[in-house]
Amino acid sequence: MKIYLAPLEGITNHIYRNAYSKIYGNIDKYFAPFISPSEKAPMTPRERRDVDPENNNGIYMVPQILTCRSDLFIEAAKELHDMGYKEIDLNLGCPSGTVCAKGKGAGFLPETLALQRFLDDIYSYAGEPGIQISIKTRLGFYDPDEFYDLVDIFNTFPVSELIVHPRIRGDFYKGDTRKEYFAYALEHSNAPLVYNGNIFASKDYEELTTLLHKDLDPVMLGRGLISDPSLADKLKGYTTETDLIKLRRLHDTLYNEFKEIMSPDINILHKMRELWSYWQVLFVGHERDIKRIIKAKKCSEYEDVVYHSLLT
Repeated sequence: MKIYLAPLEGITNHIYRNAYSKIYGNIDKYFAPFISPSEKAPMTPRERRDVDPENNNGIYMVPQILTCRSDLFIEAAKELHDMGYKEIDLNLGCPSGTVCAKGKGAGFLPETLALQRFLDDIYSYAGEPGIQISIKTRLGFYDPDEFYDLVDIFNTFPVSELIVHPRIRGDFYKGDTRKEYFAYALEHSNAPLVYNGNIFASKDYEELTTLLHKDLDPVMLGRGLISDPSLADKLKGYTTETDLIKLRRLHDTLYNEFKEIMSPDINILHKMRELWSYWQVLFVGHERDIKRIIKAKKCSEYEDVVYHSLLT
């Protein structure tokens, strides 16, 4: 079974990817948070640092591009190809208001004629250097039935993988996924499919495969894997160290890395609070300790909670 790590902006950067790979592993592809090319430059210094192969040693990493302009996509793809990347992902799923207002991410989905021209341009370019382009998409912007036309559009291009998050833009990440539309894709998509959305535990995967009458392979995990970093281990049937030991190793690796490259304490704690907003589901009954983490102003206060009450 193949498992992919979804790109989560602000979380799954190269620091997280490297730490996770060394401690947990069992991820077949790591998708980097999106690069948003502009007329000034194909990528920012921060984006370049994140996808630099030297910062992604020993892992299969796929860069992702977010744009509605084919010329900007191609310029970024050329630089990524020069770095050695032969696979790139197109983001057609980001539901952010600021992103969609610019016609990017999920905001590109209702513009079907422009989308077809865009795809024609980027796939025509990709043929010569031999770049594979996958697509991560939602069902549509306004209505899930938009997905029927989108599948027809995608079927006219050599999409290396179609990663489907079965929600529309307005759903954001709320409620259940619209699994019946993924079932439609299983019947009608020419591209290899990857399911993404609401897999938080092994039972979620089992219920999904029962409903769709198919073992889903590969699957992409995002919030579920960040919340429970051992989820990939569990889906693949591996049992090694206890979950708490590995989580502490992940925590300590990330925390120490942030302390080396960031200051003052409040900036470090902001990064750790973001992670604990996911990890807190593993610590039911420790709500007071989680609140103490949120209120901590100094690393010493934070460490007192984490090392004396949570990761003991």
